[in-house]
Amino acid sequence: MKKTLLALLAASAAFTALPALADEAPDPLSFNLGAVTEYRYRGIAQSRLKPALQGGADYAAANGFYIGTWASTIKWVKDGGGDGNLEVDVYGGYKTEVASGVTLDVGLLQYVYPSNKLNPSANTLEVYGAVTFGVVTAKYSHSTSNLFGFADSKGSGYLDVSATFDLGNGLSLAPHIGHQTVKHNSAVSYTDYSLTLAKDFSGLVLSGAIVGTDAKKGAYVGAGKDLAKTTFVVGLKKTF
Repeated sequence: MKKTLLALLAASAAFTALPALADEAPDPLSFNLGAVTEYRYRGIAQSRLKPALQGGADYAAANGFYIGTWASTIKWVKDGGGDGNLEVDVYGGYKTEVASGVTLDVGLLQYVYPSNKLNPSANTLEVYGAVTFGVVTAKYSHSTSNLFGFADSKGSGYLDVSATFDLGNGLSLAPHIGHQTVKHNSAVSYTDYSLTLAKDFSGLVLSGAIVGTDAKKGAYVGAGKDLAKTTFVVGLKKTF
């Protein structure tokens, strides 16, 4: 009887522990909400140097495949003579470790600007590939459509290198440099750079970034404002 009781207690303890073990598994679905003092993408202002609201959702499967979506308020489409004040990105890909400390990430990214009414359309599809080694990531994105409304720009490419250094106590420093080539339009091709300092408060991230480009003067203008000038961007983002 004593042995039977001990066996029952052991089985009960093991059964009770199962949910706790399950809770330790990472949730494949995550969400994020945030705001920035200015939305910059590849160094160029998307919100006419004004604040923007942003948010997204991601699903990462255990086998390395992932899908996600992200959206932000914008102003550049209207400044370009079109309509709409929203950017919606939809993406999917596969990420895996190909060697010790080396990660490969490949996928597709569709930028959608609802009712943008630009000709050519602002909607853009890119295929991308990235390699991460340690703290450094190199990525190349190639447009399979016209790029963000530029005529005859299919085949444009963006190459960038970035790194993320853990400074401890939730602080990180991320330098970045990239080059955007616009096919058949060298006048609007340029290099961008940034340096971002971020602090993670248990999932709530406060960041400050210096962002700039070497774009030719007048190449990127919206409502009379230079959208490529050097600026300082503050952001707040919550992931849950």
